[in-house]
Amino acid sequence: MKAALVQLNATDDPAANLPVTRDLVDQAARQGAEFVLTPEVTNCVSNSRSHQAEVLQHETDDITLAGLRDSARAHGIWLSIGSLGLKTDDPDGRFANRSFLIAPDGGIVARYDKIHMFDVAVTATETFQESAGYRPGNRAVIANTGFGRVGLSICYDIRFAYLHRALAQAGAEILLIPAAFSPVTGTAHWEPLLRARAIETGCYVLAAAQTGQHAFGKGKPRATYGHSMAISPWGEVLVDMGTSPGLAMVDLDLVEVSKSRKRIAALTHDRAFEGPDV
Repeated sequence: MKAALVQLNATDDPAANLPVTRDLVDQAARQGAEFVLTPEVTNCVSNSRSHQAEVLQHETDDITLAGLRDSARAHGIWLSIGSLGLKTDDPDGRFANRSFLIAPDGGIVARYDKIHMFDVAVTATETFQESAGYRPGNRAVIANTGFGRVGLSICYDIRFAYLHRALAQAGAEILLIPAAFSPVTGTAHWEPLLRARAIETGCYVLAAAQTGQHAFGKGKPRATYGHSMAISPWGEVLVDMGTSPGLAMVDLDLVEVSKSRKRIAALTHDRAFEGPDV
């Protein structure tokens, strides 16, 4: 089947971002894509919690979710919304970083809330405290589709191999890792981590990403790494989109999943062990 990665340079204005995203989804569908994937925080790239509180919406009201569901329905395609920043009813006011898998009839097949929060000090001047604004999820998610079993994750989840191994051992054949990756860590780690997750699991890895310097109205500037990628179950880079917004097509053949897993059946070779002692 044909899949399409959508690479965005989203702003902190969801209303301005939506027509750009929908246009790229439309282009992908016209080029024959049956499965289209957007990046993390498709609706709003912002470092400002106060601005997010102004512009983010609850899932039931979110314009990006509604608009992209309409696009999936209009084209009869599967659509992964990499994630949306959404308001919740949590007492502490934190948001959810939530991924959606949309069916060709526009229905929501799966939701996944990002489990691992990006609380890091990349450099002396580049720090992130995602958990201050977003509350972590606690449930791994696989979706059964007409073309394969899809495991959902988001951005910083990429560094936790056990999550993706658990998804693969539960039946996932395709792993989704949408992202808004830091340029510093992206340069050092993005491709090796994506390839490792594919090699370890024998899954296709599809990673749609945000890219470039993001226009903003409030808060601090934000830049992301880009390089949306598709990785084969054998660990080959099938697509690398570089740093320009746009879309890229990739052919998926799930026979390659079973072939890779037969060659190296590591998913079935777990052994119990003791230690280490501390």
